[in-house]
Amino acid sequence: MKFSTACALILFIVILSSCASVKNNPKYQLTDGYYKSKLFNIKHRIVYVDNNGDTISVYQADRKTKSIDMFTGSKKIFPKQTVKDIYTTTAFKQASFDIDFLTIPFKYRPAQKDFPRQFNTNLNGAIYLGYRNDVYHLSYKKTPLHQFQRQVEHYGYSFGFITGLGGTTMNPSVTSSQIKSEYDGVVWSKGIAGIFGINNVTVGLAVGYDDLLDKNKQYWIYQRKPWIGLAFGLNIN
Repeated sequence: MKFSTACALILFIVILSSCASVKNNPKYQLTDGYYKSKLFNIKHRIVYVDNNGDTISVYQADRKTKSIDMFTGSKKIFPKQTVKDIYTTTAFKQASFDIDFLTIPFKYRPAQKDFPRQFNTNLNGAIYLGYRNDVYHLSYKKTPLHQFQRQVEHYGYSFGFITGLGGTTMNPSVTSSQIKSEYDGVVWSKGIAGIFGINNVTVGLAVGYDDLLDKNKQYWIYQRKPWIGLAFGLNIN
């Protein structure tokens, strides 16, 4: 079995096993917890969100201790009681450590020696570790029954490091004619990536380099040469 085929099977299994958990992952929903919000102050302050069915209660929290005891009398409840304020969008932000599984199906490699620039489509899988910010925009929409339906728009952005395995085509052209055979080589990819997610859809841009993991690495013209890739992700934490 070719390495690229094996990668595809592994990726397929990971996605299938994760779909159920991703659909209800709290990272994509406004759940109970601490957030930053301008709801009580023009600057970002710490608040605690209590999501109780159709009603959301927001309490101001102490910045250092995160205690809400002294602020319980000044909570804000959604949906708001006045029609004037019901359409106002309120933003909540939350920072966290992020672990993603990324696949990088497209890599752009600059020209090397007499070999022209390349757009490779070998399948690559990588683990992403980074610092993530999630933003939730809470608003309400009036229904034909004159009720207000909650809407939460979510997006997240993150920057961090990637490492993983992938495949590459080995032939005389990419080794300056130092080998005669053709095969799929295994590479270890390392680099950095910036990713952006809307709900559970994650895309990003990665920059890195590859190490060929066999004896022909000394001939491979892309050994530890930089590339730029398009990444798609699946959050696993």
